[in-house]
Amino acid sequence: MKTVLKEYFLPSDYVNRFTDITSDYLKSHDKTAVMIDLDNTLVAFDDPDINDEVIEWIETLQEDGIQVLILSNGRKNRVERFCKESDLKYIHTARKPAMRGFHKGITKLGVKKKAVVMIGDQVMTDVLGANRTGIDSILVLPVKEKDAFVTKFNRRMERRIMKWIADEDLLNWRNY
Repeated sequence: MKTVLKEYFLPSDYVNRFTDITSDYLKSHDKTAVMIDLDNTLVAFDDPDINDEVIEWIETLQEDGIQVLILSNGRKNRVERFCKESDLKYIHTARKPAMRGFHKGITKLGVKKKAVVMIGDQVMTDVLGANRTGIDSILVLPVKEKDAFVTKFNRRMERRIMKWIADEDLLNWRNY
């Protein structure tokens, strides 16, 4: 059981916010591309619009040669509206943790698996999907405590998994 939890649910790294991830950090880990979740990773799940902080972070990465793609389980209208203003690459209705969306993202970015990292706020979708696909993952705290209905179940499972990971001293991220 420990091996399975470690293999599938342990992120490669963790930070408080997406803005803590810099171009220097990514380059030091040989990453040239980022796939990032939208809801509760970049903005609250009920916030339809991109904001200046997100735009600035993405532009900084892109100026430093890091590609960015939004990989979201959100519906087309939501993701498209969010990405349109900044002309971002995206994949909507990704069905994470299924690997298909991750593979589509890697193909769309035109990079090898080892060059991309998935950034997200959920262990049960973002980290699990990345680990199953064979790419690194960075777990971030959700930008908003409130979640969509379907996410509430995932959060309960996530708390149990993260408590075990913390108890095993594999990750000291937040109190579960």
